[in-house]
Amino acid sequence: MLNQYMEQIEVVGLNLFFASIFFFIGMAIHDVLKQGEVPKFGRYIVWAVLFLGCAGFIAKGIIQMTWEGSGIG
Repeated sequence: MLNQYMEQIEVVGLNLFFASIFFFIGMAIHDVLKQGEVPKFGRYIVWAVLFLGCAGFIAKGIIQMTWEGSGIG
């Protein structure tokens, strides 16, 4: 039974891995910004860039699922 779902397990595991990496990157950035006493404008820019990177990754996953569901990819 495990062999039937191996590809699906790999996809879920890879997505969870990337989510955890984004979380740890966010925690590291938060710590650096806090200890470096970065001004608010700089913090907003850093978080905006991090959010856009994460949003792009999520959008890629949604587009990929949509295309595969409709038989394009």
